[in-house]
Amino acid sequence: MAVSVPSTEAGEQPAIAGFWTLALGSIGVVFGDIGTSPLYAFREAVSGAAQGQPASRVIVLGVLSLILWALLIVVTAKYVLLLLRADNNGEGGTLSLMALGQRALGRRSWPLLALGVVGASMFIGDSMITPAISVLSAVEGLKLATPALEHYVVPLTVLILVVLFAFQSRGTARVASAFGPVMIVWFGTIAAMGIVNICDDPSVLTAINPYYGVQFLLSHGTIGLVTLGAVFLAVTGGEALYADLGHFGRKPIQAAWLYFVLPALLINYFGQGALVLSDPTTIENSFYRMVPEVLLLPLVALATAATVIASQAVITGAYSLTRQAVQLGLLPRFEVRYTSETHAGQIYLPRVNRLLLIGVLLLVLLFRTSSGLASAYGIAVSTTMVADGIMGFVVIWKLWNWRAATAAALILPFVVVDTTFFSANLLKLFEGAWVPLLFGVAMAVTIWTWRRGSAMLIAKTRRIEVPLADLLKSLEKRPPHIVKGTAVFLTSDPSFVPTALLHNLKHNKVLHEHNVILTIETAPTPRVDVSERVRMESVSERFATVRLRFGFMESPNVPKALAVARKLGWQFDIMSTSFFVSRRSLKPAAQSGMPRWQDHLFIALTRSANDATDYFQIPTGRVVEVGTQVTI
Repeated sequence: MAVSVPSTEAGEQPAIAGFWTLALGSIGVVFGDIGTSPLYAFREAVSGAAQGQPASRVIVLGVLSLILWALLIVVTAKYVLLLLRADNNGEGGTLSLMALGQRALGRRSWPLLALGVVGASMFIGDSMITPAISVLSAVEGLKLATPALEHYVVPLTVLILVVLFAFQSRGTARVASAFGPVMIVWFGTIAAMGIVNICDDPSVLTAINPYYGVQFLLSHGTIGLVTLGAVFLAVTGGEALYADLGHFGRKPIQAAWLYFVLPALLINYFGQGALVLSDPTTIENSFYRMVPEVLLLPLVALATAATVIASQAVITGAYSLTRQAVQLGLLPRFEVRYTSETHAGQIYLPRVNRLLLIGVLLLVLLFRTSSGLASAYGIAVSTTMVADGIMGFVVIWKLWNWRAATAAALILPFVVVDTTFFSANLLKLFEGAWVPLLFGVAMAVTIWTWRRGSAMLIAKTRRIEVPLADLLKSLEKRPPHIVKGTAVFLTSDPSFVPTALLHNLKHNKVLHEHNVILTIETAPTPRVDVSERVRMESVSERFATVRLRFGFMESPNVPKALAVARKLGWQFDIMSTSFFVSRRSLKPAAQSGMPRWQDHLFIALTRSANDATDYFQIPTGRVVEVGTQVTI
C-alpha cells in the first residue's frame, strides 16, 4: 500500500549560509538541555545499578548500550526523523501537535485536549527542574577542585539562578548570539574528553551491541527497571527538538543533531564508560574525573555557562507555551512583554517568570544535590513524550491519510518505549518523582477549572443577552440620540448584543454614528496570513461586525489588525474611536454547577487575568470600561 508523508517545508530550503546559521542557532538553543545531560545521566544510572558496590563491566556496558539505543530510538527516530515532519504550519511542540490532531479530526476532541494539557503541564514542570538540576550539577564540580567549597555549592547555585531569572526582563537578544558559539565549544570539549578516555580502553565500544543492554535488564530485575529511569536522563530535552521547530526549521535541526550533537554526546558517554572501567571509584563524578585537576576549574566554568544556556532555553520555552495556552483558551490572560523590536517570539511573562523562579529555588533547597533532583526529573519528560506519541498517531492516521494499522505499527513501538521509561521513573515516586506529578495535577486542575468556569459563564451570559437582530429592529422603531464618532464593542459572539453596548444605551441613552461589533478569534494554526486577518460585514446603516483572526502563537494587536480593515473600506481612525470593554465582577452563587472550592479558584483566576486593554494592545486613552456583576 502506498502511503504519503506530507512535508510542509515552507521556508525550509534556505540558502547554504542561512542553513548553517540556523543550524548553529539550533545548537545554542535547542540542544542545551539534552547537551548537558552527560553531567549526571551516566553517573546516576551506573550508581543506581551498582547499589553502592564497585561498578562491574556488565553494568557499565549495559548502561552505555541502553543510553546509546535510547538516544537512537527516542530522540533520533521518534523526534528527529518522524515528529519533526508533523509540523503545524511550520510550528512544533505539544500544543501545536494537539491543535494539529484536532484539525485532522475536524472537531474538538476531549481525549486529545487532555493529552495536550498533560503534556504542556509536564513541560512547564520540566522548565522548573531543568535549571535546578543543570546548574546544580555544574557547580558541584567545585567540590572536586576544592573540597572546602562543598558548602558553597547550593548558595552559589541559588545566586546564579536568581541572576538568570532577574535578567529575563531584559530579553535574550543580547546573549542569544553567544549561545551557539558557547555550545559549539561545549560539545567539542565533551567530545575531546570522550576520545581521550576511549583511547585508554577501546573495548568499551562493544556496548554498541544492544545485547549488553538487554542482558543487563534481564539479569538485574527491578534494579534494571529502576536504572532504566536513570538512563532516561540522557534523553531529557529531546522534546525540545520538536518544540523549537518553528524557530529553526526541520532540516537545520536534523543536521545539527545527526552530524554534531549526537556524535559528541555518544563519544562522551563512552569516554565516561571507559574511565569507570579502568577506575570504578571515578563513578562518584565520572564527568569531571575525565580531565586532569588543572583543567577542572575551566571545565566547571564552561559547564556552568552551558547549563545557564540550557536553562534559558527551557525558560523561554515556558513563556511561549504559556502564551499558546492563553491563546487556545486554556489559561487566563497573562501580561506579555516584548523584549525585541525585530523578533516577535522573544517575549517575557513577569508572572510566569516569578512562579518559575520560586519553583526552581524550592527544588534546589529541597533536594540540594543533582542526584536528589534526578529522581524528580525523568517523570516530567517521559509523560510529555508519551502524550506526544499518542497524539502523533492521530496526526499520522488522519492527517497523513495512513491506514490505522500502518500508523499504529509505526508509532506503537515508540509509545511502548516511552511508557516503559515512564513506568521506570514512576518507581521513584517517593524519592522525588512526586514533585512534577503534583505540579502537573495542579496545572491540569487549573486548566480544567478555567475551561469549565468559562463555559458556564458564557452559558449564563447567553441566557440574559439580547440577539443583535432584535436590538436593531428596536433601534429602528425608537432611535436614540446619535453622537459622532466610532464605537467598538468587544464580544465573543457577534450574534448577541455586547453587554457594554446595552449599558451604554441604558445609562447614557446615546448611540454612536458608527458601531462595530468586534470579535477576536484564535485560529487552530500558529499564524494567520494578513489577508485572512480581518473579516468585515455590514449589518445595518450604523452597525458592522468585524472578526479578527490570530494564530495561537501570535500576539493579538487590535489597532494594527484594524488598520488592515482600511483596505476593506472602513475609514478607521484610532483617535476618533472609542473601545467599549465589559469588565465582569464575579461572585460565587448559592447554587453553582461547580464545587465551592472550584468557584473560588475560577474567580481568583479571573481576577488575576491581565486587563483586556493591555492584552489586545488597545491604547488606554481610547477605552471605556463598563462594569457588571455576575454570580457563578
